[in-house]
Amino acid sequence: MVFSSILFIFYFLTALLLLYFVTPKKYRNIVLLLFSLIFYFLGEPKYVIYLILSCVINYYLSIIIAKKNKSSKLFLIIGLIYNIGMLVYFKYTTFILTNIHNLFNLDIPIIHIALPIGISFYTFQALSYLIDVYNHKHKPASNIIEFSCYLTLFPQLVAGPIVRFTDIKEDLKKSSTTLEDFAKGIKIFIIGLAKKVLLANVLGELILKLTTQTIISSWLKPICYTLQIYFDFSGYSDMAIGLGLMLGYHFLANFNYPLIANSITDFWRRWHISLSSWFRDYVYIPLGGNRVNTLKWLRNILIVWLLTGLWHGANWNFVLWGLYFGILLIIEKLFLAKYLTKFHILNHLYTLIIVIISFLIFSTDNISTIFIELKNMFFLNNIPFIDKSTIFYLKDYLILIIIAIICATPILSKLYTKLQNTKIAPILNIIEPLTLILVFILSIAFLIDASFNPFLYFRF
Repeated sequence: MVFSSILFIFYFLTALLLLYFVTPKKYRNIVLLLFSLIFYFLGEPKYVIYLILSCVINYYLSIIIAKKNKSSKLFLIIGLIYNIGMLVYFKYTTFILTNIHNLFNLDIPIIHIALPIGISFYTFQALSYLIDVYNHKHKPASNIIEFSCYLTLFPQLVAGPIVRFTDIKEDLKKSSTTLEDFAKGIKIFIIGLAKKVLLANVLGELILKLTTQTIISSWLKPICYTLQIYFDFSGYSDMAIGLGLMLGYHFLANFNYPLIANSITDFWRRWHISLSSWFRDYVYIPLGGNRVNTLKWLRNILIVWLLTGLWHGANWNFVLWGLYFGILLIIEKLFLAKYLTKFHILNHLYTLIIVIISFLIFSTDNISTIFIELKNMFFLNNIPFIDKSTIFYLKDYLILIIIAIICATPILSKLYTKLQNTKIAPILNIIEPLTLILVFILSIAFLIDASFNPFLYFRF
């Protein structure tokens, strides 16, 4: 089940909110836990037992780890091995066996294991929880219901953001929300829904229609895919944050207009913030970060970006994607950083080109296809500059692309903030809810009519 579905919005969410707010506060975590498990069961019924088992094992491991005795480190290691081991088993077994078979020409059976939805996200939450308990950053959850509610919290269960226990531990205890937060949550949810349904889905349809090979279509497809995955994932994050606020949970922002970044370093401060900050705090800094000699510092960067690539998927294109960013970040930090601050337009253009090429790599499973597409983009293959089919779809979707580009920047947000400080602020207070209602109705209309409604990050 996805957030951008009639079933979720009008049945699941409505039932949850009604039951949640009529339930006494001390029992609301139980209600939320049950609904979270139902939500997961509807999407992945056979793996809900593993999710429950993960809650039980990690909770009791944290109790032992928190005792601060000689066995604490041992049980932390057991917890790390269990969580990482299950992630490796489900996500990477087929990839590992296939590569062993291809490399050594061994006749070994290739096991195909279905990937549990959201396992990369809730595994990282469990890991951060155990590590933080060991490092005395917070105490274990008060009880197993509280911890299970944290790990299975349905708004961010299957596609993030990666929420740390310290971020919501007080919310878990209160189990309540304010009218202001509830209203703000509805607003953020509708904006996220519109990003997903009105922009990401329609851009995805355009990509599928661009079947002819021309130089313009070779650029247009990765540009549209970059916009699509941004609106798809940031839209999901917005809906998750909005749902959290409705229930009294305050998740940190996961995106901050990454497509206006002026460097690759800046891009990764803005894109999937919860993941990049997780790798920084739990891998990069423990390895020594930049407080070591140059060779070890470069090693640390490459390790983090190799793991970042592998986190996204068990395929060589994701490994290449991670190392691509790692190498470019090294070049940027060693040589380009001092020049990027001097040329404000060029540094933004450089960043956009790097990011667009990165998502070409990200979206293409076959490595040889990636190089063919790159040759097409840079005039190295004998293909036409443009054709009638490309012109037709470019004209047909031009307004959508322009709207998407504008919405990927803070232009509208800054304009709204400025207008709030003028005499027309009272009028805006009337127009805003009416606009949100219109956008919601339009999104629902698109959902009813749509046959294309995937969430790209569900497969990670």
